[in-house]
Amino acid sequence: MSTSPCETVALPTWVVHCDGSALPNPGRMGLGVVIRAPDGERHMLSQAVQGVGCNNEAELRAVMTGLHSLPHSCRHVVIYSDNSILVSQLMQLDARPVARLANLFNEARTLLNRFDTVALKWIPRHRNAEADALARGALGLAPKLARKTVSTRQPGS
Repeated sequence: MSTSPCETVALPTWVVHCDGSALPNPGRMGLGVVIRAPDGERHMLSQAVQGVGCNNEAELRAVMTGLHSLPHSCRHVVIYSDNSILVSQLMQLDARPVARLANLFNEARTLLNRFDTVALKWIPRHRNAEADALARGALGLAPKLARKTVSTRQPGS
């Protein structure tokens, strides 16, 4: 059965949410990765990294760990990160290169080339809370508390 050019074919896409923490910054690094398979099955990874690095290095290592964790049959991936520097560097946008991490960024781009389609998207930190909690947990830290909006309105006003 063929599809017309107007029909959309759903591709079996894997979704990766990743985050990295460094304590202090630079310091010990923790990685958090949440992977959702096309069938909805979820996989979570919380891992401490040997050595010392900055938060940008931890974020980059989290992306690379997520990519290495995908099956070789994976051809389509969407990656979400709350680190705008990481997204800009990997997409090679008009971002000033982070010279100290150039080799890691090149290694990550090589990993991205194994896929037929890749979408790399920045999301606000609050939409990446699960990966953040995993990264912090790898360092023995509690998850960040969600900020609550406090109303200054008086009841009945």
